[in-house]
Amino acid sequence: MPARHFDGKRVRAARRALDLTQDDVGAALDVSRGTIAGYEANRSFPDGYKLPGYARVLQRPLDELFPRDGEPDLADLRCDAGYPQYKTSEIIGTRSATPVQNAERGVARLDDRFMGPLAAAYGVTVNELLAAQERSFGISTPPPSAAQCSAQALVPRTVTEKINYLLQNAYFGQTPPTDAEIAQAINEAGTTVATADDVRALRTGTETFASPAMRASLARAFQVEPAFFEDGAEVNPAAREVLEGIRFLGSIHQGQILALAARGSNTGLSAGMIAKINELVAELQDKLPDAPGSA
Repeated sequence: MPARHFDGKRVRAARRALDLTQDDVGAALDVSRGTIAGYEANRSFPDGYKLPGYARVLQRPLDELFPRDGEPDLADLRCDAGYPQYKTSEIIGTRSATPVQNAERGVARLDDRFMGPLAAAYGVTVNELLAAQERSFGISTPPPSAAQCSAQALVPRTVTEKINYLLQNAYFGQTPPTDAEIAQAINEAGTTVATADDVRALRTGTETFASPAMRASLARAFQVEPAFFEDGAEVNPAAREVLEGIRFLGSIHQGQILALAARGSNTGLSAGMIAKINELVAELQDKLPDAPGSA
């Protein structure tokens, strides 16, 4: 049954009040008279994305004819806009609707570039879309402020999100490893923990469960703290260090910090701050086993 409440008796009363036949409604919704009869008898229910059209045919407000308890999640917003899931690929410009499907299932959050097009198509703000996304992940929060939007998108929470976050952000101009290369790194200890297909399933969200052994092996393969792949890593201090380290190195790679440092005291960084950055870079070089100049 859809998230909105569907009452066949209420629908039948609304139809009769307009002096419409079941054939009339069926023709408007492109279904058979028998399908409409099944809806009105509560033997079956229409897909959620068809409810806005149903309400228009019966000339009733959507919230009045099909009320909903609580706030909408991503699937609710899509259905209220009248889109079947497969149609969202056209909205976000991808070959498939997998990104939206994964977000609605609470597997992987939407990429930032999809937020604007989806919000526009659904007739909501980006903040409202983000709040609905959190509900899809089982997190009930008020709509985030504009300042919080980008920060929330940067925090990976599921195993799928964490794998993709590292692939997209941790290689700084280098080619990220393939699924087969990740599997090879995972299995370097001599025990076969995962195949390339296993990695692909986790990366795409087809598989959402990762055993403790798999999580530890993923951490080893990506050379990050094991805590990064634990549940709740977004609040784990060790995992936060991984995220902040990647963002810091990304800023250096893009020239943002170096350009600011070059300006010195001329509205740039102070000498003390530049010295601190140098200390941090030296510490990173010492900790990375394959860093230039390390033993």
